[in-house]
Amino acid sequence: MVMSLLGIVFGIAFFIVTQAQTSGFQKVFINTILGTSGAIRISDRFQDQESTISEVSSDGRTHFIFKNRENSRFVEGVDHPSKVIEALSNFPSVIGISEILETSGTLNSHSRGQSVQVHGIRIQNHIEVSNLEDQLIKGSIRDFEKDRMGILVGYRIAQRLNIKLGDRVNLIGTQKNFQLRVSGIFETGASEIDKKRIYIDLSTARSLIGKRFGGSILQLALSNVKNAPDVAKQIQESIGHRTVSWQEREKVWLDVFKALRVSSAITVSCILLLSGLGMFNVFAIMVIEKTRDIAILRSIGFSARDVSSVFLWQGTIVLIAGIIFGIISGAITTYTISHIPLSVRGIFSTDKFAVNWDISHYLSAVLIATLFVSVASWIPARRASKIEPAKIIRESI
Repeated sequence: MVMSLLGIVFGIAFFIVTQAQTSGFQKVFINTILGTSGAIRISDRFQDQESTISEVSSDGRTHFIFKNRENSRFVEGVDHPSKVIEALSNFPSVIGISEILETSGTLNSHSRGQSVQVHGIRIQNHIEVSNLEDQLIKGSIRDFEKDRMGILVGYRIAQRLNIKLGDRVNLIGTQKNFQLRVSGIFETGASEIDKKRIYIDLSTARSLIGKRFGGSILQLALSNVKNAPDVAKQIQESIGHRTVSWQEREKVWLDVFKALRVSSAITVSCILLLSGLGMFNVFAIMVIEKTRDIAILRSIGFSARDVSSVFLWQGTIVLIAGIIFGIISGAITTYTISHIPLSVRGIFSTDKFAVNWDISHYLSAVLIATLFVSVASWIPARRASKIEPAKIIRESI
């Protein structure tokens, strides 16, 4: 019985810890993508065909089939961002909008050059839809805002090109070249961004590619990011531009984290299952050994329900003790792990184990433990309640 109790305690604790870790890293990943690419991105405009004649009926009327939007052609970028932004202001869930002009270029320092992804932004609008201000490890947003020829570079670009704060760099675009001053160095934790992306002023970006208007995208922040797919669908139907939520963009990675959570939950639940089997064996043997005692209890007035209650209460006591000590152990272990140093750079950035404190982890562990222990207690209790006292006493005489 003690081993079964320890199994329940460790099973609940391990379940809580593994779920806290997997969901913790997922939360860091989600915060990273929301802080870099926003909750929703609006890009190309759908170019629906007018219609095509399918057939002419006997009465002379023509029937039209309109081109499916998913197969329709696109016009690159948002041609009239100011009008689209005005339309988006009617959506109450949209709390921030940033116009971004994306292009490519070559960034040259005094030592070498590198191809980069250029993002032209209006900095005050962009910090409303991203964590760029918090991602700066050197420099400041104010310096970048005051200097139209300023540039923000990813820290991996800065390492590769040996760039320091305040250095002058040469950005080569499709139409023009600019000498820019490094106003800040940022780190998002996403390696593909940190080693390729730079930010410059939107007007400078337009001059770089020789495009006075059009071709930009819009990045949105929402009051509730979980509703991004529904909001994106409404926006796409309203403005006729391709609108993608963060869940759709990052579906592959979200599915990976989901698989890890389910896999760890199944693995750790096996500990609780083994504890339940151990308790079942203990109670089953107890019923066999105490058959005569049960018969005596039944003969002096105990009902079948009273007999089964004896075993059920034993299982309940063990379960309650296991839940209490398991939750305490899980919380203490989770807190301890959250302070263990761990440097991770790749799809997100963290310097320690990421954990997520969520009551659902505790409730799920308690529910699984209750299910296994209840079944393990109920089967022997039911068998004990069916013992016939007259038969047992007669066989023992």
